[in-house]
Amino acid sequence: MTIAFCVAAAAMGLVVGWLIRLMVERRPRPPELDADRMTVAELLEAVVQSAPGGVMVVDRFRDVLVFNRLAEEYSLVRDQLVDERVWQASKRTLDTGRPATADFVSRRASDRSEVAVRCSVQLISGPALPGGPVERYAVVYADDDTDTQRLEATRRDFVANVSHELKTPVGAIGLLSEALLESVDDPEAVAHFGTRVLTESTRMGNMVNELIALSRLQGAERLPDLGVVDIDDVVGEAVARAQTTAEANRITLLVDEPSGLEVRGDDTLLLTALSNLISNAIAYSPQNTTVSISRRERTVSGRSTVEIAVTDRGIGIAAEDQERVFERFFRVDKARSRMTGGTGLGLAIVKHVAANHGGSIKLWSKPGTGSTFTIVLPAAAGPTDPNPTETHPSHNEEVLR
Repeated sequence: MTIAFCVAAAAMGLVVGWLIRLMVERRPRPPELDADRMTVAELLEAVVQSAPGGVMVVDRFRDVLVFNRLAEEYSLVRDQLVDERVWQASKRTLDTGRPATADFVSRRASDRSEVAVRCSVQLISGPALPGGPVERYAVVYADDDTDTQRLEATRRDFVANVSHELKTPVGAIGLLSEALLESVDDPEAVAHFGTRVLTESTRMGNMVNELIALSRLQGAERLPDLGVVDIDDVVGEAVARAQTTAEANRITLLVDEPSGLEVRGDDTLLLTALSNLISNAIAYSPQNTTVSISRRERTVSGRSTVEIAVTDRGIGIAAEDQERVFERFFRVDKARSRMTGGTGLGLAIVKHVAANHGGSIKLWSKPGTGSTFTIVLPAAAGPTDPNPTETHPSHNEEVLR
C-alpha cells in the first residue's frame, strides 16, 4: 500500500464521515449561506486534485471518469485515454475484485523526462444497475518511484563493486598464503611472499576503513557543533603526512605562504579530504614534477569562501571522465591505481566531506597538462580581506606559471 493510497483513502474517509455526520445532524442552515458552501462534487474534486500522488478512476468500459493533474503528469492518462499498462492492471482488478499493481517507466507530460511510476489499483463497487450487474470501478493510485529505484540501483552497484574490489585482495592473499606454505624451506621465497601478503592485507584494510568512513559521511546532514579550523594547520599536517610518499616518488610539494584563513568544520575530516587529494595528485604525477597546494579567500555575492587547491602536472583527466571521478570505485587509470594501492574511494570521500561542511569540490583538468582539485568551504565568520580575490592568486594562474 503506497503513501499516496493511504493519504487519499484517509482523505476520502474524512469526506464520507463529514457527509454522514451532516446527514445525521440535519442542522438547518440559513438559505443565504448555502451558496457559499462547496458542493459535494466540488469537495471531492478538491480532494482528488490535492492528493500527493496520481489518482484516476476507470470503469469497465475503459472510460476515464476522474483523474488529477499528477495522473496526467505521469502519463497515466493522455487525452482521456488510459495508458495500456495501467488499463491491464485495472482490468485485473475489475475482473477479479482483487487489488493489482503495476510498475513501469513513463515520461512526464511537462518535460518528457523519465519517471518510474508505481501504481496500486483498488476496486470500488456501487449499487446494482437496474436489470444489470453491480457497478465496478478501478481506482488507480500512482507514486513517483524514481528516487527509490535510483537509490536501489545505486545500492546494487555499490554492493557489486565492493564485492568485486574485496575479492581481488582476498583471492591474492589466499594464493600467496599457499605459496608461502610451500616455501617454508626457502627463506627468500618466504620473505617475498610474506611481503606480498602484507601488501594485499594492508590494501584490503585501507579499503575497509575508507568504506566505513564513506558510509558515515554519505547521506548525513551538515555536521553539527563545528569548531573553528585553521586552514594553515590542516595544510601543514596534510603536507607533512604526504612528504615521505612524495620523496619516494621524486615529487616536489610546493606550498604557498600561510594565509591565516579559518573555516567552521571538523579538522579531522578536512585533513582526511586534503590528504586524499594530495595522495591522489602524487599517484598520478610522473617523477621529477611538482604538486602545488594553495589556499585563498573569495567573496562572491557577499558570501565569503575559502578555497584549497591541489594542482598536479600529471596525465590529466579526459572530459568524459571528469564528472565520474567522484564516483565510488571509479578509476581513470586502473593499472596505475592498483600499482599504487588506490581504493577508488578517495575522491568520493572528499566530495562528501565538502558537502557535509556546506561546501563543494571543483575540478579543472586537461589531458597532458595536469589537474586541479579545489575544495570550496564557507569561511568562518569574522573580518575578511576587503579585496580577497586579488590577494591570493588563483590555482589556474599557478598552473600557467
